[in-house]
Amino acid sequence: MTERNNVTVMEAIMHRRAIRRYDPRQIEESDLQQILEAGMYAPSAGGRQGVIFAVCQDREVNEKLGKIKRANSKWSMASGNNYISKEQPSVADDPKLTNAFYDAPTVITMFAPKNFLFSAEDCATAAENMMLAADALGVGSCYIGQGWTAFADPYGQEILKKWNIRPDFYAVMQLLLGYPREGDRHPAPKPRKEGRILRV
Repeated sequence: MTERNNVTVMEAIMHRRAIRRYDPRQIEESDLQQILEAGMYAPSAGGRQGVIFAVCQDREVNEKLGKIKRANSKWSMASGNNYISKEQPSVADDPKLTNAFYDAPTVITMFAPKNFLFSAEDCATAAENMMLAADALGVGSCYIGQGWTAFADPYGQEILKKWNIRPDFYAVMQLLLGYPREGDRHPAPKPRKEGRILRV
């Protein structure tokens, strides 16, 4: 574990990057519990706390769902200067990547009610809390949208039944967690674009 001692919230915000290359070892249970607690304390519309966090640490299941997601997602592939990451390519950057979960040892799928106006927003705020907590603990993370595409075949539907996911809930997104691969340099931040703050 590479916990970054006494990290402030602003330091975690400035340091956090999407990590897509992971050490194969599983994250420590104590780290996972802190990250999940951060998600449980995230803001939610009306204080409903409607997000369900399905934590999967089964490598075979994660690999199968990641490949299903890759096959069923319609990303625009990168070209020229239009790319996600040169340091840690995404599935949109590199067509040779077949697992949309990048072999992360822990994949958390966030489910929320289908007919609630702010389900996606509730998942996004929980994910941001969890990514910042993960960064402070030395755990890499990556937010993966369009969560439902991982379950868009018979295997995925069987997994939903196995996990006892309510039929009125849907997979909003996945959060990947794992220790960054040893030897990888921490991804550099892209320059902040000017003119995005309007003082009105």
